[in-house]
Amino acid sequence: MSSRILLVEDEPGLVLTLTDLLGAEGYQVDSATDGVSGLAKALSGQFDLVVLDVMLPGKNGFDLCRELRQHGRDVAVLMLTAKTQVADRVVGLKLGADDYLAKPFDPSELLARVEALLRRVRREKLTPVRRFQFDAIQVDFDKPEVRKNGATVNLTGKELHLLRYLIDHRGKVLSREELLKNVWGYQPDISTRTVDVHIAWLRQKLEDRPQFPRHILTVRGSGYRFS
Repeated sequence: MSSRILLVEDEPGLVLTLTDLLGAEGYQVDSATDGVSGLAKALSGQFDLVVLDVMLPGKNGFDLCRELRQHGRDVAVLMLTAKTQVADRVVGLKLGADDYLAKPFDPSELLARVEALLRRVRREKLTPVRRFQFDAIQVDFDKPEVRKNGATVNLTGKELHLLRYLIDHRGKVLSREELLKNVWGYQPDISTRTVDVHIAWLRQKLEDRPQFPRHILTVRGSGYRFS
């Protein structure tokens, strides 16, 4: 199956040119001409790559990229920036963009960047997120910092490591054995009860109703899943 690319660009001529260019390489291309519709498409569609202009009506590329990462979307992001605005590139990368390309650019360079990003996505399958948001919880793994309704939530190092592993593998059922191996390193004195206890602590700190969790779920007989 060919890779799916979302192009978020407000210049009609460039949209047409890039759609034809990428389509000729066998990619499936969808497009949006403003930041609001671009974010909506990026959140609802299963895209492998978003080619994102910085200057967009409605919502700029920086805000779009930030919100995309806050919603936990791991899609690769290639940002298009003005040639003279070096600061744009730095900001974009800090907000979660994977690469940037300065306008005007050579079509062959764009294709090379796209191919490299898609190759990396296929190899890594899932890129660990740096920032994530669910309900009233905001997580910044770079700082590291966790907030709920704006207030700081104090997590231990192991709790944060466990939360990150759950989020990075969201949607997947994780056995206690897998969690022990990848979060605790299979230490000899660690039991599966330790996993259950740490899960309970995370629920107490993050879930609104820990006894009826919405995100850190138990899959009976199998393990846990972050939803």
